[in-house]
Amino acid sequence: MDHPQHHHPAGQPHRIDLVVYPGFKALEAVGPMSVFDYANVHLRQHGRPDGYAVRVVAAQAGAVQSDTLMALNATHTLAELEQHQGHDGGAGCTVVLVGSRNIEQVLAASPDLVAWAARVAPRVDRMIALCSGSFFLAAAGLLDGRRAATHWSVAALLRQRYPAIDVDPDAIYVRDGPLWTSAGVTAGIDLALALVEEDFGHALALEVARDLVMYLKRPGGQSQFSVQLASQGTAHRDIQAVQTWVLENLQEPMPLAALAARAAMSERHFRRVFVQETGQAPSAFVDAARLEGARRLLESTSQPQAALPLKTVAARVGMGSEQALRQLFVRQLGVTPQAYRERFGGPGRR
Repeated sequence: MDHPQHHHPAGQPHRIDLVVYPGFKALEAVGPMSVFDYANVHLRQHGRPDGYAVRVVAAQAGAVQSDTLMALNATHTLAELEQHQGHDGGAGCTVVLVGSRNIEQVLAASPDLVAWAARVAPRVDRMIALCSGSFFLAAAGLLDGRRAATHWSVAALLRQRYPAIDVDPDAIYVRDGPLWTSAGVTAGIDLALALVEEDFGHALALEVARDLVMYLKRPGGQSQFSVQLASQGTAHRDIQAVQTWVLENLQEPMPLAALAARAAMSERHFRRVFVQETGQAPSAFVDAARLEGARRLLESTSQPQAALPLKTVAARVGMGSEQALRQLFVRQLGVTPQAYRERFGGPGRR
């Protein structure tokens, strides 16, 4: 299956077709929908046109009841989407299939949706299944020979029923070519943020994450939050200024005395105020910032020949040696830097 090039011509936002059915998980639909809406808000603030046009699609138009009291109004049908696919003037399209708490019953009652997914997938930019929605793609044969994620509670079932799929029960989301799959509920928001980052860059994704008070992008099976995002919540201006300096100067030595001097405080007073404002010691914040900086360097390429030597990564984030970097990763994440790069190098997981 080819992966069409994403593009966003002026005035032609990328279409997000959110596919729902009776009993879909409400938060899995509304979470990503909000991410794309906030992305449009920030694009407008930067004087740019909307990047996304979100539509709700179902077998029939009208209200579709979720697993909660909420229903979504489907404005388009599966048949209409399929009929007009490829005739949208090059605006591009991403299809998002949400999951269900009762995926086995839904799957048994939805052979038409499975067949539809099989026909449409080769003709869209990205086909995405959130949570147990991965079973739709699996039943359509689209995930055979590919890596995939799903909700932890049905990962074993997915692996048992579809042995040709490389199921990763720990991943928050997995990208394999044009097919993306995620774990449950909030992981769909992580995936949507990753799409925004791919389409419009890291800075816009961070702006959206701040609006949603979300982790910027949890990579793979890790649940590491953005230190940069967390620092924005610090109310004390002097402490926030120190945090900003740390994040922008990771390669510098950062003894407590130097940080306190930047805040014009004694070491004892600085440490007390820092803990009070952030909930952690200054040294813990510095370690977290250096870890995140190293993590981003390790994630930034999926091509082994282009990868920075670990010694260089350590130097760029102010770690005295490759061994010190290794100790930090093992202590905080339980994996070595090399193992982390092999697992999380490139966008999502390959």
